[in-house]
Amino acid sequence: MSVAARSASELAATGLVERTRPPPPALSLLPPPHPHPPMRRGPQRPVDREKTCPLLIRVFTKTGEHHCMTDYAEKGKVPTDEVQIYTWMDATLRELTDLVTEVAPEARRKNARLSFALVYPDRRGRNVIRTVGMTNANGVRRGSDDHLTLSAISFQTGDFLDVAIL
Repeated sequence: MSVAARSASELAATGLVERTRPPPPALSLLPPPHPHPPMRRGPQRPVDREKTCPLLIRVFTKTGEHHCMTDYAEKGKVPTDEVQIYTWMDATLRELTDLVTEVAPEARRKNARLSFALVYPDRRGRNVIRTVGMTNANGVRRGSDDHLTLSAISFQTGDFLDVAIL
């Protein structure tokens, strides 16, 4: 009997025809992906600042340390020391440092350092704080995090920046 004359069930039994049913999905033991991926390194897409509308970043500053989780715990309640900055996703931590030092007198000290943290909601809706970089406020000494952009630290619209002036 030729292969053409055999029925589909006979061919499937002999292994000459692939099964039409897909294999069962593999079970993953890994946790689900984080809503904010870790910081991205490498080249980012440049932003045309002439054609792209800037976004609002709500920056909260505090001298000595970062704000506590409880300061961001209630929805709609945020710390009072807010600086609103309009910028683009390719803005660096150095650019943000220069803007913060213009409005925060404590950041103008000769040896002041600024620690940046990203505040964003996790999958359960609770805010999480993740430290993303450190800069020198005086601008004379450049730090290794000066070049990090908002897109490189996985900033998303609606996130906050918490800046500790050390």
